Amino acid sequence: MGKRGPGDGARELRDRGRAAYGRRAWAAAFDALAAADDDEPLPPDDLDLLATSAYLTGKNAEGDDLAARAYREWLDRDAPVQAARRAVWLAILLLLRGEMSASNGWRTRAKRLIEDGDLDCGAVGYLHMLTAMDQLEAGDAAGSLESARSTTAAGERFGDADLVALGQLCKAEALVPQGEIATAKRGLDEAMVAVAAGELSPLATGIMYCAVIIACQGIFDLRRAQEWTAALSRWCDEQPDLVPYRGNCQVHRAEIMRMRGEWSDAYDEIRAACERLVGHPVSGAAHYELAELHRLRGQIPQAERAYREACQWIPDPQPGLALLRLRQGRAEDAAAAIRRTLDEASGDLARCRLLGAAVEILIGAEDVVVARAFADELRGIAIRVDEPWLLAMSRTAEGTVLLAEGDGRAALPVLRRAWSSWQRLSAPYEAARIRVLMARACQQCDDPASAELELDAAVGVFEKLGAAPAIAEARALSLAGAPESALTARELEVLRLVAAGLTNRAIAAELILSDKTVARHLSNIFAKLDVSSRAAATAYAYEHDLV
Repeated sequence: MGKRGPGDGARELRDRGRAAYGRRAWAAAFDALAAADDDEPLPPDDLDLLATSAYLTGKNAEGDDLAARAYREWLDRDAPVQAARRAVWLAILLLLRGEMSASNGWRTRAKRLIEDGDLDCGAVGYLHMLTAMDQLEAGDAAGSLESARSTTAAGERFGDADLVALGQLCKAEALVPQGEIATAKRGLDEAMVAVAAGELSPLATGIMYCAVIIACQGIFDLRRAQEWTAALSRWCDEQPDLVPYRGNCQVHRAEIMRMRGEWSDAYDEIRAACERLVGHPVSGAAHYELAELHRLRGQIPQAERAYREACQWIPDPQPGLALLRLRQGRAEDAAAAIRRTLDEASGDLARCRLLGAAVEILIGAEDVVVARAFADELRGIAIRVDEPWLLAMSRTAEGTVLLAEGDGRAALPVLRRAWSSWQRLSAPYEAARIRVLMARACQQCDDPASAELELDAAVGVFEKLGAAPAIAEARALSLAGAPESALTARELEVLRLVAAGLTNRAIAAELILSDKTVARHLSNIFAKLDVSSRAAATAYAYEHDLV
């Protein structure tokens, strides 16, 4: 057996690291290449692999250091094209993590290298992509579209599959605010062909999955969002060492689970995402989703805390926070918040994400005229965009306003179409909420028996979901003839907490109310139920299955 030379160990480790990288075993690739680098400094092409392995295993700081070192090595080897590519990719990754100043610094380095060397290379296309992102953020969709086209053209010219796909994504995103929704969808599908075929680098693949899912959600194309979320889940599951996209994937999965009524699974998924994404910009979306689940379950203090956590990354977590204020009995605060947020929203689709909630909130604040205007605006956008989810939202808003206007007979057919829409979308919570609205419409039409049937069906769904506030609302509408039917949803909450043995102060803390407000609710409950003590009210609650 021949003797091993001084560099044999490093070469063996490099070969092992490259092989692990090729089979997407990112932790093994990082360990082997890092060990090789300790024995003998890696050349820049292997440094690039080591930096990518670091990013994919969640070692962002080490990845940044290794990428910067690879950049310097490429410069030392008089390879400005490779150095520019390394610099611009570092700028992209820093931007996606929200580190704007560092990203701008590396972007400037790449640009200077290109200009000083008069380079014609793929890095030029990545700079076009960053410009397209800037322009879209600034509201210049037309300019963004031109920059995106330049991105794709550069990718095609230099045979860079990553750049072509990212350019196609940017084009689709720029078409949305210009109302070219159908063309944007085709563009998103085209962009994902290379992803599905496994033609892109791992970093570009993860970026594309997350960006396309967000884009589909932004245009209310829940079918595509669900398909690509499932594909992202499979991609992540195939790579156990993969870290950066797993948290994003969990957020997307939790949203879909919530929509499908899988609330317990969604809660577990989003809790895990919040733990995984500590300090990451996506943690804002994770905490917002957690807050939504708490709000829907009636866990008011927990929802409040989660919205506050989301605020660290999302300046204005709406419409969820305004809906929470409405739930707390702060209708005027909720109305002010949603009006302001709508004033700041630019573009039809941005407003659509708020308008359905705005209708509910304004009716809660007894401003039916403005609620009608919002419902009409939502209907116009839904007709233009023609997405099932948006149409279901629009029909819900229209039926809600007709009820508030006292026209239950006109509301019923609209609400039945809304219910069918939510059923087809496999959205049980929204469908059950429609049944409560249909019960209200039946009441207005002097049809209490049909109202009871609708309420019974709705409560059955809410109980399976654990939607406590919705259960209370539905039971408060019950027309069984018992005095508790006169209780408001808030009074029913107070009654149940009284029956659970809580003091006024404890109830106030649980519901985020003042002691005085709780006392007023309790006085109303005593009067409506014709009882004179907490003990009698508790007995009544148990007798009538209110707890």
